[in-house]
Amino acid sequence: MLRAILSSPLNLLLIAAPVSWIAAATAPASSWVFVTAAASLVPLAGLIGLGTDQLALRSGPAWGGFLNATFGNAAELIIALVALRSGHVALVKASITGSIVGNLLLVLGLSFFVGGIGRTAQKFHRTAATNTAAMLFLAVVALVMPAVFDLSLYGTLRAQPAALDRLSFWSAIVLIAAYGGSLVYSFRAHRDLFRGGESSRARPTMSTAGAVLVLAIGTLLTTVQAEILVGAMAPALARFAFTELFVGVIVVALVGNAAEHYSAVTAARRDEMTLAVEIAVGSSAQIALLVAPALVLYSFAIGRPMSLLFNAFEITAIALSVLATSIVVVDGESNWVEGMQLLAVYLILALAFYFVPAGG
Repeated sequence: MLRAILSSPLNLLLIAAPVSWIAAATAPASSWVFVTAAASLVPLAGLIGLGTDQLALRSGPAWGGFLNATFGNAAELIIALVALRSGHVALVKASITGSIVGNLLLVLGLSFFVGGIGRTAQKFHRTAATNTAAMLFLAVVALVMPAVFDLSLYGTLRAQPAALDRLSFWSAIVLIAAYGGSLVYSFRAHRDLFRGGESSRARPTMSTAGAVLVLAIGTLLTTVQAEILVGAMAPALARFAFTELFVGVIVVALVGNAAEHYSAVTAARRDEMTLAVEIAVGSSAQIALLVAPALVLYSFAIGRPMSLLFNAFEITAIALSVLATSIVVVDGESNWVEGMQLLAVYLILALAFYFVPAGG
């Protein structure tokens, strides 16, 4: 188990966890509390992913698909739950946007770029990628309709009528049902709809007990670090002149997905492009069809309803990301130029989010 944990260089950042505890105890108003807590979440997300992957390898493709659906984006979900409980609704919505956009543009773009260096082209199985991209279109519909509802009836995106909350609640139910349908398919077809390909040839390197222990420790520490991160946000926003929107879309999304980013890029470099595409596109689908609606339902459960009404920047960013991904995966072939183009789109969107003023 120890060998498996030490196999990733990202796990060196685990030292940031005790550093954040010391900083929180001695200088709670310091921006370093936020920085170290954010850094520690990178390897912790990787530990959750490691435990999940090892259990999935021992469970077969069908149960593996269920485990990936349940724990595949656990780190992002935990951070969002903590933020939502603390009343940071805008941060939660921004982190959802950032996770979808980051996986589709940054991770896929880096994978295409790094994997394509020194190669004319790389091929991947386009069927799963295009099917998942089609499912992402469903998420775009669910995000656009609340905005259309507000604009058509009230002429603004700032109205929060009770009907909008009801629309969001039932849309969340529909999204989860659609995702559940994909899981039923994965069981019947005996494969993971979102993560298959080359990963099915891997062999487990940890025992079941070891994998469960890693998963439990990773989840517990992620919860602790998420609490520290959210609690230290105000000093960090003031220190770095960031908005909550930018922190959610870029910072939180990056630290929550960094381990998956690393896995996808290294797989692409090994010319396992099918696996890289499945990690990037499949993770986005899980965020859009499972994590986001689960957060909506949780917000109703705690009495702080969160609608699926995103701001115009977020809706546009998600729609453009899904469109760009659909265009590049349709032919089942990639190269470094396509990767550079996806990265350029991501940088433009990141700059736009950075320059959005507070309250904008």
